[in-house]
Formats: sequence, C-alpha cells, structure tokens
Amino acid sequence: MIKSFDLNIEEVLQDWEIEHGVREVISNALDEQLLTNSKDIEIINDLKDRWHIRDFGRGLQIEHFTLNENPEKLNSSLCLIGKFGVGLKDALATFNRRDIGVEIKSRYGTFYLIKEPKFGFENILTLHVRYDDTPNEIDGTEFILANIKQEKIDIAKSFFLKFNDENLIDSTVFGNIYSRKEIGTRVYINSVFAAEEENFMFTYNITNLTDSIKMKLNRERINVGRSTYSGRVKDILLDSEDEIVNKCLIEQANERYLGEQYDELSWIEIRKKALNLLNSSNQVIFLTEKEIQQRPDILDWAKRDGLGIISISEKEKDKLDNQMKSGGPEIRTSEVFIGEIQSSFEYKFINYNDLDNKEKEIYKTHRKIFELVNLPRWNTPKILISETMRLTNDDTSGIWDPSLNAIVIKRTQLTSIQKFSGTLLHELGHKLSGASDCTRLFEKELTDYLGIISGKAL
Repeated sequence: MIKSFDLNIEEVLQDWEIEHGVREVISNALDEQLLTNSKDIEIINDLKDRWHIRDFGRGLQIEHFTLNENPEKLNSSLCLIGKFGVGLKDALATFNRRDIGVEIKSRYGTFYLIKEPKFGFENILTLHVRYDDTPNEIDGTEFILANIKQEKIDIAKSFFLKFNDENLIDSTVFGNIYSRKEIGTRVYINSVFAAEEENFMFTYNITNLTDSIKMKLNRERINVGRSTYSGRVKDILLDSEDEIVNKCLIEQANERYLGEQYDELSWIEIRKKALNLLNSSNQVIFLTEKEIQQRPDILDWAKRDGLGIISISEKEKDKLDNQMKSGGPEIRTSEVFIGEIQSSFEYKFINYNDLDNKEKEIYKTHRKIFELVNLPRWNTPKILISETMRLTNDDTSGIWDPSLNAIVIKRTQLTSIQKFSGTLLHELGHKLSGASDCTRLFEKELTDYLGIISGKAL
C-alpha cells in the first residue's frame, strides 16, 4: 500500500548546503551502528552515479519521520550524535530544495520525497514522504541519493572524526585529545565537526556534553561558537595527565614571554596548570612584573641558584597563592623562595680561640676596616665566623643576618685580608643601607665607602 506522510516542511534552512544534509544522514547511520553494535556503515557510489549511505541496524520506519525526541538516544550512555529528531527532516528539506533525488529503503518499505498539497489546504504545498510499505529484503537502512557530486560527499565525510586521520593522544572522562596538524586544529562534539580552531594546541572531541552544549547544538549545528565548547575543552585539558600534553603545556608556560601562545593558554585555569607543571619539572621561580622591577635581591639570589625567571600576572599570582593556602602543591613564588633562602642557611660557628694564628690576625683587622669608613663604635655590628653558610650554595661568603644582629662571614674568607675586608664591607653596606644587592641605595653605600677610603689613602 502507498501512503503519503506530511512532513510539514516548506522552504526552510536556507543556509544549509547539500553536504549538511548528507552529514545528517551519515550521523543517523553512525548512531544506529553504535546502538545496534552492527558492522560499519557504507558510503559508496553505484554505476548509475548515485550515492548509497547504508547502515546495518534495525531499519527506518514511517514514525521516524516525526519531529520528536528519541528516548533511546537520550537515555543512552553512548556518544550518539542526534537525539532530538531534527536532523532527518532538515536533511530531507535540504535535499528537496537542492534538487537531490532521494530514495530510502528498509525492511519496512520504500520512502520517496514529493511535494503535495497539505491536507485540507489545496493551495499550500508541503513536503511529503511517499511511503510504499512493501517489505524489502535488506538489513538496516539505505539512502540512495542522486545528483550529488563527489566533492559534496567528501565534505560531508570530513565533518566526522571517523573519516579523518586524527592521531589520538589521550582520553579523559570529558573527551579526547588529538595531535595538532599543520593546517590547524578542530573541535568535534560527539565525533562530529563543530568548529575550526587555527590557534588551538590540540584537536578535541567532546564526548561528555553539558546541558548547555546540547541546547546550543540544537540551534547552531553549522556554526558552533567557541562559547559553546570552551568550558569542556578546559575540562579535557585539566583532566589529562598525559606526558605529551603536559610537555606541550610546559613549553607554552616557558615561552610566554615570546607572546606566541596557543589560545588555550588565554584561559587562566590552563595557565595555572601549565605553571604548576613547569614548577614541578624545572628549576624556576615565578615573579610578577612588579617584583621583577622592585626586588632585584630576589633576582640576584635566583641567578645564584640557577633558577629561571617566569613572569606572571598579579591575577595568576593570586591563583597560585590561593592554591597553596588551600593545601595544593607549593609553587616557588617570591615568598616561597625567600623562605627557601632563609632555611638554606645552616651556621656552624667557630670560636675565636679555635682560629689559627693567621685567621686571628685577619679577623682582628675588622676594627681598623670599620674605622676606614668612619663607622662609629656604637654602630659596630657583631662579626661571627661560620664553617658553613648555605647548604645549597657554596658561593655565599657572607651575609648580614638581622635575626642575629650580626655579620656572618664564612671561614674561607679569612685566608686573605682582601677577601675578608671585601666581604665585611659588602655586608656592612647591607646593614647600614637596609637595601639588597643591585639596588641604587646599596650601590650608594658602597660608593660612599670607596670615596672615604680613597680620600684617606690619598
């Protein structure tokens, strides 16, 4: 028996091209393959230059042409593409408008497209399905499409992850990460193309959809905006622990000063992860621009310890501080580094009587050295000699230690008057100026010493 089924479609979807209609047919075929665990779908061209798109599932029925949510797909845990009954009717409307011949076969009969008057309204033409319920000996559903060029089929296939040569790097609960290609990257949603991203670090396939994504996909199936998927891309990157992914994030964090970063690093959550990874894998310190300008002492200590300087924003610094306060991993910020410096000093003080005669003679010159720079006796600091200084760095020969109210000098400096006097005056400069190395105030103090001593010598 032949019947007509009104699709209630007039002229719609003006932006859709033939490839978008083919895309929806392929989507339904791939979904059916997943739901029935049947063999791979087929997309072939016959001798009559018609394209056959076929799945091997349960077969299309007339009720599938209604616009309705599909409970089976909605409740499935599989990464299905279509769930709202929209795609098939949109595809048929596109084919009709683009003069594509359509024939659909399943075990339940054969379906064609035809324009007919709407029932009860002879002057209104709508798209109908002409349905012949004579059974066919066929597994699944076969779409037979005429008047379609190869390039349109190729474009339609390119919408699907399945037909693209993507190299999988990592899988997370939110989706998958694929290698970047020279031509750029893509974002797929449930393995269907959503957007081109020329400056993303990776290609992504979002498999765990939020309600927001589902709603937007139902409206924006052609041009999906970044706001639709950016949250899930962040989730995928944050959840990944893959070595390749981490290496790329570390490289990006390490090259931030070049200003040529991938767009994922514009998200502060991703920058934070990249900085954490960089911190755990390299000898670096994270300083804000303000600290770099105003704390040359920290820069000097960092250079002594062979640390790389990574510039971060105040906002990033706040994020890292909050992370540490909440029990997260420690990051070497300025405050952490100062604590490291302080804890790295371990003194082993030497009593004057335990010095040898030469060391004693050199040590006693400290009074004359102070007199050379006109230091009053009431302002004379204690001078302590230590066998050790910094456990992590043997280059430190002296330090003004306010907690001891003393200048501590390493015993090795007592081998010559030049070493001892140079170290003593350097640390005296810190005590009297209250300034750190590489500052104008500290340099002024040393310059004053040079002037006073030179004047006396001349």
